[in-house]
Amino acid sequence: MSTAAMLDTHPSSATLDREALARAIDACLACLQTCTACADACLAEPDVTEMVRCIRDDLDCADVCQATARILTRQTAGDPHLTRAVLEACIQACSTCAASCGEHREHHEHCRICADVCEACGQACRAVLHAL
Repeated sequence: MSTAAMLDTHPSSATLDREALARAIDACLACLQTCTACADACLAEPDVTEMVRCIRDDLDCADVCQATARILTRQTAGDPHLTRAVLEACIQACSTCAASCGEHREHHEHCRICADVCEACGQACRAVLHAL
């Protein structure tokens, strides 16, 4: 079952665009997985000491994306101020991680992929933020 289909089964009459919401949730989950995998791949690189900042940003982004996906998934009696703050934090974490990974994208394919996924997640979260 897709995220959108699951959101459609919720009995609340959410005011947010459910398609944009589903895209953001899916983007956050994809970013969580990608950032976790990138951090692990960075740990296996021979130049791991040069990857410390990238690893930290990957892990921070993964954690923020997980929290964001969970909060966006819950539709009952949400706090719009918290939702806005979490989306803003996710956008920032994705931007920071995309920049860190971007520094290594020419030498490490996992960093290139991660930077792209972070950018996409940030865009999906911005769409929901603007819809609030």
